[in-house]
Amino acid sequence: MQYLYKIGKNARRAFEDLKSVNHNKIRNVLEDYNKAIFKNKNLIIKENLKDVKNVKRKQLVDRLILNGKRIEGIRNSINEIAKFKDPIGRVLEQWQRPNKLKIKKISTPIGVIGVIYESRPNVTADVAALSLKSRNCSILRGGSEALNSNKLLANIFREQLKKNNINKNCIQFIDKTDRKIVDNLLSKMSNYIDVIVPRGGKNLVAKVQKFSNVHVIGHLEGLCHIYLDNSANLSTAKKIIINAKMRRTGICGAVETLLIEENALKSHAVEIIKALEKTGCEVRVDNKINRLFKNKLKLAKEIDWRTEYLDAIISIKCVKNINEGVNHILKYGTMHTDSIITNNIKKAKIFLEGVNSSIAMHNVSTQFADGGEFGFGGEIGISTNKLPPRGPVGINQLTSYKYVVSGKGVIRP
Repeated sequence: MQYLYKIGKNARRAFEDLKSVNHNKIRNVLEDYNKAIFKNKNLIIKENLKDVKNVKRKQLVDRLILNGKRIEGIRNSINEIAKFKDPIGRVLEQWQRPNKLKIKKISTPIGVIGVIYESRPNVTADVAALSLKSRNCSILRGGSEALNSNKLLANIFREQLKKNNINKNCIQFIDKTDRKIVDNLLSKMSNYIDVIVPRGGKNLVAKVQKFSNVHVIGHLEGLCHIYLDNSANLSTAKKIIINAKMRRTGICGAVETLLIEENALKSHAVEIIKALEKTGCEVRVDNKINRLFKNKLKLAKEIDWRTEYLDAIISIKCVKNINEGVNHILKYGTMHTDSIITNNIKKAKIFLEGVNSSIAMHNVSTQFADGGEFGFGGEIGISTNKLPPRGPVGINQLTSYKYVVSGKGVIRP
């Protein structure tokens, strides 16, 4: 515990130091980090290869790999984050009361953010950049499968902080792999950590939400749905569905269940299912759809409607109408991302208002559930909490606020 307490104290001290740092200095750190990643590109790939070779769970490989293209993606995110205006000290709202009391709502940093994550080393760079930009400090605990990649990316960031005379403990990476570290981080660090963000599988997030004694921003699963209406253009629908499932099957924005309106079975279902199979996707369908294929497809079971596959598998169900489709999502969904493909504006409205998703889409691939695609530069995660923040958590979502009240000797009668 002394190891963690030291990290916590360092983070608190760094947070206080950060309050007086000029925003231009923060921008300089991010620009220097961008350049340093490019300079160390080969070393990053080399360290990442060590992780890839050691990984035991094959489904983690896609999330784990850092190649030239993905490193450029990281650099692009940092570049976009650097361009944002200072999110702190903004007047969000202001008004004056009849008694001449002036009230302002002003954005403030949250404090120290603890992030527990698996597989994806790009999270290290994203969190470091987003936290610093929003004047928060971060304590990172990445998964053991990405230890070498994460450690290097964190150390490169710390070097840029030091270079710009900013406390390098604005970001700290926990390089110990003992699982008790996570337990203690959740249960014994409330004096140092203001919010916990879990990014990983269902078991990790459930554990964090159960044991954390500080506020949690996160989601359990990305069980995303697409509802296909009979008015949808077949070519457009096919393109969206294949992209939503097969572009990257292992991300939380990948569609897992396709709901097809009964009136669209003959016009849409057969061609779309054949197209999915052609891409190498396994389809699991209900009885009504299976009859269209002479009962040759794999039948979906109850558990399929509750499963986030994170693989080239999709469950497909026939529903009578938009209301039945929405009710299915309300029953089985995880409030992550759900989309409708339709040219019927009335049905689109019913869907978008009816689902309880943090991201509701119309004629869009669910793979756009990403802070970078929202124009946030990057994201610290996606939140399905009913309380804010919801959806992709970027710079502005990493801020809190306070009310500043002023007057000229105003007293309450």
